[in-house]
Amino acid sequence: MAWAPDYVELDDAKDFLRITHDNDDTEILLAIAAASRGVDKHTHRQFGKLTDLTLLRYRAWYNREDCLWTVNIRDIYSTTGLVVTVDGTEVAEYDLLPDDAALNSRPWERIVFRSNVERRPTGKPREIGVLGLPGWADQPAAVTHACMLQISRLHSRRESPYGVAGSPQAGGSELRLLERLDPDVAVGLKPYVRRWAAA
Repeated sequence: MAWAPDYVELDDAKDFLRITHDNDDTEILLAIAAASRGVDKHTHRQFGKLTDLTLLRYRAWYNREDCLWTVNIRDIYSTTGLVVTVDGTEVAEYDLLPDDAALNSRPWERIVFRSNVERRPTGKPREIGVLGLPGWADQPAAVTHACMLQISRLHSRRESPYGVAGSPQAGGSELRLLERLDPDVAVGLKPYVRRWAAA
């Protein structure tokens, strides 16, 4: 799987929409891409992965509550080949958080340097180097389902040029198809929303 991929295959989207013909394939592919990027934007992360070791650089911040230097990193799904450096010097005195990431099939999001770290961070920009495997090992089922729901919403938009589906006059209720995510999508994605700000 690539970085920031489409989270739903065309055939799966068509099955969900109960579409058997190929006439709308181009529109559905656009809806898949838009829904996938909407999921990324809402969660402040992406759910693909890179299979080659990739070097990313970060700035550490000092956590005054724990009295430890901390780095918020892009999700990494494996420790295979992982190398962490401080200002070009490889270090081993760190912990990956959250502690239970692997048990919960989630990636690690932070690095905390232990108090005995050989080379202490200073907070300079790009001082921390992380050579690792960014992303998620497996795409969560909740992400797939959320994408399906959003694709359905986007596909319905063509039949509602003013952004409103349904009609109170016809005994139904109105649904506004605006640019925000479907409310059920937002609820399903809530456990995956990431906050990047330093504590």
